[in-house]
Amino acid sequence: MPVTTQADLGLDLDARDADAVADRRDELVAAVRDHAGAIAYQLATLQGGDYGRQKFSTPGGEWTVKHEAGELEFLLFSPRSGSDVYVISTKQPPEPAGLAVALDDYANFVAAWNEWVESLSGVLDGVSAEFPEPVSTAGVVAERDRVLDRVRDTCSVMAGEIYRYEGDDYGTFTARVDGDRWELKWDEGTVSYLRVGGSGGLYLLSQYEAPSAADVREYADSFRGFVDAYNEFVAELDADLAAVDP
Repeated sequence: MPVTTQADLGLDLDARDADAVADRRDELVAAVRDHAGAIAYQLATLQGGDYGRQKFSTPGGEWTVKHEAGELEFLLFSPRSGSDVYVISTKQPPEPAGLAVALDDYANFVAAWNEWVESLSGVLDGVSAEFPEPVSTAGVVAERDRVLDRVRDTCSVMAGEIYRYEGDDYGTFTARVDGDRWELKWDEGTVSYLRVGGSGGLYLLSQYEAPSAADVREYADSFRGFVDAYNEFVAELDADLAAVDP
């Protein structure tokens, strides 16, 4: 019995045909990547931010452009019937059949992009770039610093006095004023910080940035109570020592 060959069947089963299809697919994808990449860059410039996306409706379906850092992240085509096609993505290339369907509608996508950009033309016409002059905060900052300097001077005296009688290189003095815990930490007689409200509270004095003027205003009156608590503490200590009979 004679052997039937692929030639007898009229079939060309050369595997190199698949390579040719893949090469053509890759060629088309590269062309779209360059073209749509320019759209993604312009979209990123228009939207601002590090990333974003925009959808465009066409007769054939819907296109989604996603950009990140000004580069095209993906280009997705969602046909009115059938499966989504990632024409461009960071993963695998599209199936040739799906790519063919998408590219049949690609010109419509570009037209939709152009129409969208055109719709934004003149959107800022008539918007005035004349704005009121902002008021300087120099006066507020100066007043805040004036109050804080007085608080720091007072705390420096307290820290030095506590250091003298405690004898330790560092430590804290705490008192509760109007329900808030105040804490003055000293280090070798100098102020390390003044904190209100416990471990998660506000630093009125620290080695970092100054508090806001609003915070200084809120706690300035209570600081007087903290100093009064310190004075009472020293007075009680003095009275206790005076009662000691050497």
